[in-house]
Amino acid sequence: MTSTLVVSNRGPLSFRAGAGGGLEPVPAAGGLASSLHRILAGSGTTWASVTMGAADREAVAHGLLRQDGLDLVPVVIDDGLYRQAYDVVANTTLWYVHHHLFDLPHRPRFDRAWRAAWEGYRAYNRAVADVVVDRADQGGTVFVQDYHFSLLGGMLAEQRPDLRTVHFLHTPFAAPALLGVLPDDVAAELLDGMAGYGACGFHCRNWEADFTACYAAAGRVAPPTFVAPLGPDAGVLEEEVASPDVRAAAETLRAQVGSCRIVARADRMEPSKNIVRGMLAFEELLHTHPEWRGRVVHVALAYPSRQGLAEYLAYGADVEHTAARINHAFGAPVDGWTPIVLSVEDDRARSLAALTLSDVLLVNPVRDGLNLVAKEGPLINGADGVLVLSRQAGAWEELALGGAGALGVNPFDVSETADALHRALSMDGSERSARASALRDTVRSRTSADWWEDQLAVAARL
Repeated sequence: MTSTLVVSNRGPLSFRAGAGGGLEPVPAAGGLASSLHRILAGSGTTWASVTMGAADREAVAHGLLRQDGLDLVPVVIDDGLYRQAYDVVANTTLWYVHHHLFDLPHRPRFDRAWRAAWEGYRAYNRAVADVVVDRADQGGTVFVQDYHFSLLGGMLAEQRPDLRTVHFLHTPFAAPALLGVLPDDVAAELLDGMAGYGACGFHCRNWEADFTACYAAAGRVAPPTFVAPLGPDAGVLEEEVASPDVRAAAETLRAQVGSCRIVARADRMEPSKNIVRGMLAFEELLHTHPEWRGRVVHVALAYPSRQGLAEYLAYGADVEHTAARINHAFGAPVDGWTPIVLSVEDDRARSLAALTLSDVLLVNPVRDGLNLVAKEGPLINGADGVLVLSRQAGAWEELALGGAGALGVNPFDVSETADALHRALSMDGSERSARASALRDTVRSRTSADWWEDQLAVAARL
């Protein structure tokens, strides 16, 4: 039994088959899991997460789930059920609803196959609930991370009303009209499930407002809410940037682009990141301000994400086609100049190198719960880089700074984004320096530990 229990879809440790036939541990790759790992290491906290495949299940059978003084509790779910819950419901339904991504004339389609997947999502949440019910101490506290567990709150409230439960959503929350796309009974079940939590947290006030508006529109009472933005760990990030790998990547990138100025981005390859419109804005910049031709390069780094989903593969193909078309149209007139340098490999060192060198960092998501890159970039940049930021990123609320921080853009407005890129590239040195300094100070003022402390404080009041 444990008095504090953390729940997440992905834990701090997973396994893969090694070259010699044994199992190799793989540390957490995602930003959430790695941040939580640093916070909780050595605390003795119980951490329940879902096994990701056959190697993880074998590791469980051999008792190998041990990491940095944490009590790791596996929730063993078979691959078929996991695909229903994770791929069909979490990633191609709830993710799309909360990020307002659906192409409504064509998607979604709630048919019998989807209903079966919803049953799988419910079973996935039930499996996690069973583990929590079994492991949590009387009157204990449970911290549940992200949209994978929208039904878990109601299940725990029913089975263990003694528990204090805090749920943190790392995505936006759908506006009422978009939540209304879901079948009525599904939307009701989702809202009832989240109402079972003692409190629900968000990265910014906009998503909190949408959440409570959905309850008001449905005639339901929302659970208590709070706002607690996540911040990067400056020391960890700066140590990583100083590593030989990142320094070498920066030298390689600078040699590749020469003396050109850099408009950089570093994202997952997925539709909400709005990579194609970013490229179209760069193309419009070259049309409307031809003086930048041959003098600026768009370095677009987009590492693979959810490659088992057709929507993501199609979006990746669109990104690559757009970059190739623009390079073909503009690349020939200036010898040695490639307008868009696109990389689709998962290369952390190269991504950090681009952030350190960028004259402009473009972060233009359609919608984003926070967007940690928008904070990491200003923290490690060494060129007084200007941040061009979507007003639909959760980080906008912190980084606008009353007009003295990031330059805000409507993520759908290609022309406005092109104008913002021109303004950023044309900005005089004193303004660039002042904005960069203000952003850096703001980012440094809040860390992942502050985010966690906010959740602990909420739990203490329940």
